[in-house]
Amino acid sequence: MGRIAVIFDLDGTITRPFLDFDAIRREMGLPKGLPILEAMGTLDAPARAAAEAVLDRHEQAAAEQSTTHDGAREAIERLRGHDHPVAILTRNTRKWTTFVLDKHGIVVDAIRCREDGAVKPSPQPVLELCHVLGADPAASWMVGDHRFDLESGRDAGSRTILMLGDREDMPTWAELADHIVRSFAEIPPLILPS
Repeated sequence: MGRIAVIFDLDGTITRPFLDFDAIRREMGLPKGLPILEAMGTLDAPARAAAEAVLDRHEQAAAEQSTTHDGAREAIERLRGHDHPVAILTRNTRKWTTFVLDKHGIVVDAIRCREDGAVKPSPQPVLELCHVLGADPAASWMVGDHRFDLESGRDAGSRTILMLGDREDMPTWAELADHIVRSFAEIPPLILPS
């Protein structure tokens, strides 16, 4: 088994959920339920620019008002302290991702954002992060709160953790997760040797 990387989603996983994706879609004039980035890719240049401005405004508010799940920074520090590189994989921008990490004093070894190429649910970002970190995808972990996080990790051959947090409903796609947790305190024991 090679080196183990732990890859975390940002919004809703490290941070508590804030973005209202349905409100963003309404403001952009997009149909309910469509993935925002993919839907934006079908727009003409003027409509796309307007949609990008809407998304940036919402992401800025989410970043500025962000709070992390309890123990997020400590869990990441513990994993890194055991020589497990930690990465962030997000469909957000680098600008707001680094803002959130700096705001909360979270240090990671790599960041991959939507400007960097293929986005979740593609497995490519997980595979590329593992390559950059010198980690074995089959030994590594993807942690997230959304179906796309789990699909990206599973399709890369990695193990997956669904972060439920305070969410009351169990999503229909929860079976994509190898483990389901409600708190960051539960994550290091799944990954670190006992």
